[in-house]
Amino acid sequence: MAPVETPEKPYDGKPAAEARSYWRWQKEDFFPEPSFASWAAYRAALAATPARFRDRFAGRSTDADELGALRRRSENEMRRCLTWWDLTWFGFGSVIGAGIFVLTGQEAHDHAGPAIVLSYVASGLSAMLSVFCYTEFAVEIPVAGGSFAYLRVELGDVAAFIAAANLILESIIGTAAVARSWTSYLASLINKPASALRIQTSLAEGYNELDPIAVVVIAVTATLAILSAKGTSRVNWVASAVHVLVIAFVIVAGFLHAKTSNLTPFMPHGVPGVFRAAAIVYFAYGGFDNIATMAEETKNPSRDIPLGLLGSMSVITAIYCVMALVLSMMQPYTAIDRNAAYSVAFSNVGMRWAQYVVALGALKGMTTVLLVGALGQARYTTHIARSHIIPPVFALVHPRTGTPVHATVLIAVASACIGLFSSLDVLSSLLSVSTLFIFMMMATALLVRRYYVRGVTSRTHATRLVVLLAVVIGSSAGIAAYWGAAPERWVGYTVLVPAWAAGTLGIQILVPAARAPKVWGVPLVPWLPSLSIATNLFLMGSLGTQAFVRFGVCTAIMLLYYVLVGLHATYDVAHGACCGDVDEEVYADAAHVEDAKAAAPVAATADVERAGAKI
Repeated sequence: MAPVETPEKPYDGKPAAEARSYWRWQKEDFFPEPSFASWAAYRAALAATPARFRDRFAGRSTDADELGALRRRSENEMRRCLTWWDLTWFGFGSVIGAGIFVLTGQEAHDHAGPAIVLSYVASGLSAMLSVFCYTEFAVEIPVAGGSFAYLRVELGDVAAFIAAANLILESIIGTAAVARSWTSYLASLINKPASALRIQTSLAEGYNELDPIAVVVIAVTATLAILSAKGTSRVNWVASAVHVLVIAFVIVAGFLHAKTSNLTPFMPHGVPGVFRAAAIVYFAYGGFDNIATMAEETKNPSRDIPLGLLGSMSVITAIYCVMALVLSMMQPYTAIDRNAAYSVAFSNVGMRWAQYVVALGALKGMTTVLLVGALGQARYTTHIARSHIIPPVFALVHPRTGTPVHATVLIAVASACIGLFSSLDVLSSLLSVSTLFIFMMMATALLVRRYYVRGVTSRTHATRLVVLLAVVIGSSAGIAAYWGAAPERWVGYTVLVPAWAAGTLGIQILVPAARAPKVWGVPLVPWLPSLSIATNLFLMGSLGTQAFVRFGVCTAIMLLYYVLVGLHATYDVAHGACCGDVDEEVYADAAHVEDAKAAAPVAATADVERAGAKI
C-alpha cells in the first residue's frame, strides 16, 4: 500500500513584488546570489566547487516545492485558462507539420526507402511509452517545468541540469529547424527551388545558406505566444483544423495515385536503415512534451492532461504511418524530394495544382509547430530560471499578459540566430539525440518515483533499485551498441535481452512499490518504463557518429557552464542565501522550519568563508 502524503498548500498565485517593474535589467536581476556579489565571493565559490557539487548531486526537490516556492519566484501567476480541448489541439499543432512534411522525404530517400512507414511505427511506439511517463508526472506535478521539474524531484539537481541544458538546446534547435523548413515550403508554393529564398554565402557546407525568412517567422510566432496563451490556443485550433483537412486530402488523393510497385525494394538499406530513420523521425514526436509544460495553465490537470496527451498522440501516430505509406507508394523512393517531398510528389503524378494545397497545408502545420513550441519552450525556460540554473529574470511572468515574456524572447532570439545559418540535416540528428536522452531519463525517473520515497524506502531496497536500474540501463545500452557494431549478428542478444528482462523482473519482485499514483498512472510498471528506456537507447544507438560528436561537444560546454555558474547559483538558492526562502529539499528532515531558515544563511556564509581561506 502506498504511503499517505501530507498535502501541501499550493501557490495561490498572488504577486510577490507588486512595486517592482517587470522590465528590469540590473545585475542583481540576473545574478542575485551571494556567490556572484563580488569577484572575491566568486573566487571563494569556485574554490568550494567539489563540496558544492556533492551537495547538489545528493539534493532533491519535492512535489510541494515545485508547486509552491519555485512558482512564487515568477512573482505573477500564469492564468489557468486551458482545457482538454485546448491541449488536444495543441498536441496536433505542436507535432504534425515538422516531422511528416520535413523529415519523411529526407529519411525515405537516404535511409529507409518505402520502409519509412516501419520507422514511424517504431518511433511512434517508443514515443507512446514516453507519453505515458509524461502524463503521470504532469498530473502529479502540474507545473510549467515539464521534465526538468520531474527530474529535479526524482533524480536531483545535477540530472535536472543535464535535462535543462538539453531542453533549452532542443527548444532552440527544434525551432530553428522548423523555421528553415518553412522557407523551403514557401519556395515550393511559388514554384521556386527549395533554397531559392535563401542567401548563398561562402561559409562551410551546411552553414552557407542564410535564411532571413526563418528569422521573421520565429519573431512573429513568438510575439503571438507572448500576447496570450488562450489567444494562441484559438489561433492554433483554427490553423490545425485546416491542417487536418489538408492531411485528409493528401491521404485520399495520394492513394488514388498510389502504385504498389513503388514499394519494391521495401528495405533498400536493410533493417539498420529503418532504425536509423526511426531515430531521426523521432523528432516528429518531440512536440508532445510541450503539452506537459502547460499543466500550470490547465484548469483540471488530472482530467485534461491524460485526455489531451494520450488522445492526440494516438491519433497522430496513426496519421504519420498512413502519410508515410502514401508518400512511398506515390513514387520510387529514389525520386522523393528531400526538402518538399509531398509537394513534389503530387507534381510528379500530374497534380501540379495539388502541390500548392500541400505546400499551404505544410506551411500551416509548421506555423502551428512554431506557435505551440514558442508557448511550451518558454515555460520550460521559465521553470528552469525559477531554480536559478539560468538567470532568474527569465522566470518572471508578465502581470498583464500572464505569459513569460523574457523567456519567450530568449528562446526566440537564440533560435533565430541558429536558424539563420544552419541547415536542417545538421540540426535534426543533434536534436534527436537530445530528445531521446531526455525521454530515457524520464522513464528512469518514473521508476525511481514508484519504487523510492525518502524516509520510507529502506537502504537495502534502495540499493537493490540502484543495482537493478543499472542492469536495465546497461543492458539496454549494450543492445544499442551491439546493434550499431554488428546488426547482422544475434549471439549478443541472447545475453543482453535476458539481462534487461531480469533487471526489470528484479525491480518488480525484489523492490516493493513505495508510492502509487494518486489519479492516473502508467500501467504495467516496471515493464513499460523499462521498455521505454530500452527503446530510447536503441534509437539513440541507431544515429550516426557525427550526431554524438556534436552532442558530446554541446554537453561539455553545458557542463562547463554548470561548474562556473549554475552550480553556485542553485547552491545559494537551495541553502536560503537568496530569494528569502529555503528549499524543502535541503531541510527536509529539519525539526522546525524556523530553525532551518535561521541556519541556512549561516551555513552558506560559512561555506564561502571556508573556501576563501583556501585561496
